[in-house]
Amino acid sequence: MDLEKIAKDIREFEGVTRKKPIADLINIFQSVRYEYGNSVVDFGDDAAVIDIGGEDYILFAADGIWGRLVNASPWWAGYTSVLVNVNDIAAMGGKPVAMVNVLSSNKKDSCKELLRGIRDGIAKFGVPMVGGHMHPDTPYTSLSVAIIGTVRKGSEIKSSTAQVGDSIIAAYDMDGKAGPNSPYSFDTTTMKEPDVVRAKYRVMEEIGRLRLVTAGKDISNPGLIGTLGMLLETSKKGARVDLAKIPVPSGFDLDQWLKVHPATGFIVTCSPENGSEVIRLFEGAGYAASNIGIIEDNLRLDICSGDECITVFDFRKDVVTGITQ
Repeated sequence: MDLEKIAKDIREFEGVTRKKPIADLINIFQSVRYEYGNSVVDFGDDAAVIDIGGEDYILFAADGIWGRLVNASPWWAGYTSVLVNVNDIAAMGGKPVAMVNVLSSNKKDSCKELLRGIRDGIAKFGVPMVGGHMHPDTPYTSLSVAIIGTVRKGSEIKSSTAQVGDSIIAAYDMDGKAGPNSPYSFDTTTMKEPDVVRAKYRVMEEIGRLRLVTAGKDISNPGLIGTLGMLLETSKKGARVDLAKIPVPSGFDLDQWLKVHPATGFIVTCSPENGSEVIRLFEGAGYAASNIGIIEDNLRLDICSGDECITVFDFRKDVVTGITQ
């Protein structure tokens, strides 16, 4: 196994490098970051956590869909806009409630296909689209979707709270196929009945309710290692990952799989004594889950094969998003 090549490929992967501009933009808000509102969690997590009183927090997230995907397959872009937002709420241990969108295009056919994709995503995931805004006169086509959800106070799963000595558990729905528009996508939902899809997402809500994990994220465009890098960055921790323990579906080699957006996949950290229960819950919901590493008291993300290890990110000098809580 060529660890040098794997580490270099991950560092240079577009799904990772596209995150870097976030750091400079977030800094603009520092002077007013905690000035207003009731945010418990803001930048750096899959969803903001807002306290408006009562027993539950409000979860609030948004995603803009990559322009290349919008142009290549408007239906898939619309469908994916629902999927990725549901992922963000699930990653926080929450229950999705409703979405709104902003659509820009002067191409009627593209708009119809995007909205058909959103419609089919709503039918699959059971989360309504309750409004939005349209620009009918732009020379480009773009789509952004925002979502709200709820989570019981104390059950939220953050990115910034991994602890030294925690186990790192990766969980994937392996029952899928390569996505239609990219070698780095994996479709696990379009072929399944809605009740099956929704049940798989509810496992994160149960894990959060039982308070079994210390931190977590959905595995997204940066792939497994890039997503773990974002979690470590916000937690101000390091990690060591054993590549041999990562579940990989048939038809993919490890190098490619590490950069795939798996559609339905999560990475969580937990105390070692909770690891077997977390894995049991994931497997009971139809995931392939494995303890792939450990959180360490340094600022490096190392990948290992046997006795050989190499650093992918050294957070004393490397940046994924640059966001630390």
